[in-house]
Amino acid sequence: MNRIAVISAILEEPANNQHAFNEIVSQFHEIVRGRMGIPFDEHQMAVISLTLVGPIDQINSLTGQLGSIPGVQVKAAISRKSI
Repeated sequence: MNRIAVISAILEEPANNQHAFNEIVSQFHEIVRGRMGIPFDEHQMAVISLTLVGPIDQINSLTGQLGSIPGVQVKAAISRKSI
């Protein structure tokens, strides 16, 4: 059963961690429904929002892997209702 989820991420110094972030997200391309990124170049930061539809274990795995990247802060909101 699938859930809808949103992952919000703040990348501090994206020049150092954006490649790793993108590599991990690409491994989960089948559950990614949308992506929005906003650069804050003047602060050397970026904000990325991912909208997902997939099994809870894949959502949690993606969230955990992204959160393990140095300089990346991650929070997830997951629907209680399965779809």
